[in-house]
Amino acid sequence: MWPFWWKGASGFSARSTAEEVTHGIDGTGLTAIVTGASSGIGEETTRVLALRGVHVVMAVRNTDSGNQVRDKILKEIPQAKIDVMKLDLSSMASVRSFASEYQSLDLPLNLLINNAGIMACPFLLSSDNIELQFATNHLGHFLLTNLLLERMKKTASESNREGRIVIVSSEGHRFAYREGVQFDKINDEASYNTLQAYGQSKLGNILHATELARLFKEQGVNITANSLHPGSIMTNLLRYHSFINTIGNAVGKYVLKSIPQGAATTCYAALHPQAKGVSGEYLMDNNISDPNSQGKDKDLAKKLWEFSLRLTGEEES
Repeated sequence: MWPFWWKGASGFSARSTAEEVTHGIDGTGLTAIVTGASSGIGEETTRVLALRGVHVVMAVRNTDSGNQVRDKILKEIPQAKIDVMKLDLSSMASVRSFASEYQSLDLPLNLLINNAGIMACPFLLSSDNIELQFATNHLGHFLLTNLLLERMKKTASESNREGRIVIVSSEGHRFAYREGVQFDKINDEASYNTLQAYGQSKLGNILHATELARLFKEQGVNITANSLHPGSIMTNLLRYHSFINTIGNAVGKYVLKSIPQGAATTCYAALHPQAKGVSGEYLMDNNISDPNSQGKDKDLAKKLWEFSLRLTGEEES
């Protein structure tokens, strides 16, 4: 991460907030899905997109919490257009149900913000018997994106406006397993490490955006896909690591971002005119940055794509 005060080519820095990077931008007429929208940077992303006129669909695991956030935002921004829909990314059945319900609403889809995530939890399997961090952080978003791609393509074509897919990754991708993705050991409890498994899932986010961008360019589709590191933020992601939580709460105000700062790069990638045509990039602090060598490995990206298709039953015929 750059020093807080350093401004990159975009003119923004790590200190910039989501409101600042979207100042003066009119998102009226755009529709966005934000996953994990009921807390943390997902909540702030929802608020700021709505503030700029975007119709936001909050895709959340707990709809009661989602409705509470929606009501809170509406008190601040009475004109906001916000809907709440249930989505549990650790369950492929839930992802399919969400996508089916969204299609039935006949809404356009300009922006897909794949924000939700869990971090460094103990070894657990999802309802589909896949290691939980990989299932939630990567695979659920992979399936969701695939199921909504035709709607995004249709919207981009009919509106003549660029569609954008924004995938929230992490600098934690640098701490993935040595081989990056343990294709043959995804569910191996013996080799499981909480932080390396998190890194693996976050590397998966970067590789997902990389392959999406390649496919969009190949197909001539007016959609971009980028991944990003939001910054180090004290959110409930760290609920499984009480020691880190304790230290973070003690020193966080000196070295960590606030939630409005943490949501900035997501909102920048989703709305800012400077991001037009930018695709397949990894962003940090509202500027283009570089992932590690595995994050740039196009062969690894293609391998993960094919592996994910098989796991989700979405193999191309």
